[in-house]
Amino acid sequence: MQQFDVTHLIAARDASERPYLEFLRVPSLSVGLYVLPAEGVDPQQPHSEDEVYYVASGRGRILVGTEDRDVGPGAIVYVPAGVEHRFHTIAEELTIVVFFAPAEYTQASPTAPAGDGSVGGASC
Repeated sequence: MQQFDVTHLIAARDASERPYLEFLRVPSLSVGLYVLPAEGVDPQQPHSEDEVYYVASGRGRILVGTEDRDVGPGAIVYVPAGVEHRFHTIAEELTIVVFFAPAEYTQASPTAPAGDGSVGGASC
C-alpha cells in the first residue's frame, strides 16, 4: 500500500516550482497534483491516455472538445484520450488531482516527445 498526505504533496509541488507533480506511477495508472494560478494559462496538449481531473480547490472553467464548463471544489471531469482540453478563466488558484489511465505517456507513439513530468506535454 502507498499512502499520500496532501499537505506534503502541496509542499513538494511548491518546492519543485513546476505546476505538475507526479506522485504515483504504476503501469495501469499515474496520479499527480496540478496547480494553476488565478488568471494563469493552462498550456496542455491532448494526451494519449484517458484522464480524470478532481478539482480540490479553486474556481475556473474547463474546455473539453467543444464543451465549456465551470469547475470548482469537488468537480470531477473525465477527458478521453486525444481530446483537446484546457482550464481557462481561472478566478481562484486551481489545485487539481490528475489521474491518467494507463500511466501518462505509456500510450504515446514512439515518435512523440518523451514525457517531462508535466501534464500533457505542458512545460509544467
